[in-house]
Amino acid sequence: MVTQDLPAAGVETTSRRRLTAEIWIVLGLSLGQSAVYAVVSLIARLTRPERLSEQTATLNASRSVREYLDLTYQVLSFAFALVPVVLALYLLSGPGRSAVKRIGFDLAQPRRDLLFGVGLSIVIGLPGLGIYFLGHALDMNVSIQASTLNAYWWTVPVLVLSAVQNAVVEEVIVVGFLMTRLKQLGWELPAIIATSAVLRGSYHLYQGYGMAIGNMLMGVVFAYFYHRTKRVMPLVIAHSILDIVSFVGYDLFADELGLP
Repeated sequence: MVTQDLPAAGVETTSRRRLTAEIWIVLGLSLGQSAVYAVVSLIARLTRPERLSEQTATLNASRSVREYLDLTYQVLSFAFALVPVVLALYLLSGPGRSAVKRIGFDLAQPRRDLLFGVGLSIVIGLPGLGIYFLGHALDMNVSIQASTLNAYWWTVPVLVLSAVQNAVVEEVIVVGFLMTRLKQLGWELPAIIATSAVLRGSYHLYQGYGMAIGNMLMGVVFAYFYHRTKRVMPLVIAHSILDIVSFVGYDLFADELGLP
């Protein structure tokens, strides 16, 4: 039997279909799934008798009243949440091509990445607080409980791990993976940035549409930064700093500040 090579157009079509399928699979297993649940959660909140600002969302909840069972659940949750990240990196890799180097998720520029990460956390963090409090006052956000974990020796380390896990999952998938694939599909830069930002905002809808808008603005900044630098690591550092301050700060000072 004589085999014939596919024509160039056929190869291109097959490649585009594969890239599109990869996007849907990775998002369906991770933040795309979270976005769907967040939309349903927001609808449920808006149809409750209480005002949105009178409702509460918990970010890091206890999973058991038994100390070490709770710790086990927390660690397992972090580990399985990183599986889609591994899948995304695997799909971006190839013979002689390192995915972590391709999207700048490595330690090649530690000082530069740390400097940019700290700078981005300041640029995003202060306006972010303002958006949260303004949105809450305008009944656009729920009250956010960053942690309801019991006070154990491992509480702060777990909150730090939670922050880093969130940062790695979001920045690798929503920025590094998604933007790379959309560029390969021939999308223009404004559409790529908008898609990344809208996705980031959508899976925060369970916190209210005010917080979703705030995260979309953060997404625009982060996506444009990645476009210019081709490095995800500064974004992971910035995101980790923001969440560590929020999670650990809440755990340590919630009672003193009268937070829910």
